[in-house]
Amino acid sequence: MEHLPFYIKLVFILTTFFTLFLLYKAANHSKAVLTIILSWLALQTVISLTGFYTITNVMPPRFALLVLPPLLLLLAVFISSKGKQFINRLDVKTLTILHIVRIPVEITLYWLFLQKTVPEIMTFEGKNLDILCGITAPIIYYFGYIKKTLSPKIILIWNIVCLISLGNIVTTAILSAPLPFQQFAFEQPNIALLYFPFVWLPSCVVPIVLFSHLAAIKRLLN
Repeated sequence: MEHLPFYIKLVFILTTFFTLFLLYKAANHSKAVLTIILSWLALQTVISLTGFYTITNVMPPRFALLVLPPLLLLLAVFISSKGKQFINRLDVKTLTILHIVRIPVEITLYWLFLQKTVPEIMTFEGKNLDILCGITAPIIYYFGYIKKTLSPKIILIWNIVCLISLGNIVTTAILSAPLPFQQFAFEQPNIALLYFPFVWLPSCVVPIVLFSHLAAIKRLLN
């Protein structure tokens, strides 16, 4: 991945930290949130720089170490009493505007496609329309929470639709990776997400986006 232009890595690194900043803000500047995620990013940086994730012909896939711990943490937050209290204190407005990070993420994926490190199917030129969620996030934020002209039902539907979109690209990315169960993009597999800093996408950015949707949906249903 040394051949990649530096600006691609820089844009993605800045996007990751901007995502973290918005979650930190939504969580009322929780030091625990900041400490946990920064520590996780540091750990994944060290692991990925050793080339650990580039070994893909083993079972269980090493890629699981990127995604399972965040998912288990999210599950713990949603089922524990302290986690539920944490969700109830979140600023849903900030959780909504947080989805603008999907714009630079999708641009980064497109750049990576041009560099032949992810397949076209993972970009907005393929079957990934997730950038629309980032584009519409400011609209939902402004008319839903500033002007308050959108009903909670419309905001709820938007979150559900964008959650489905997120699931689509996550599934595509996993099944396009050179893992034992690869189904797509054999001519150009998804290899970028096995290297630093792009390992932060499945291990940090996607879980934060997922959490933002689920927390907002929970609050809206209540």
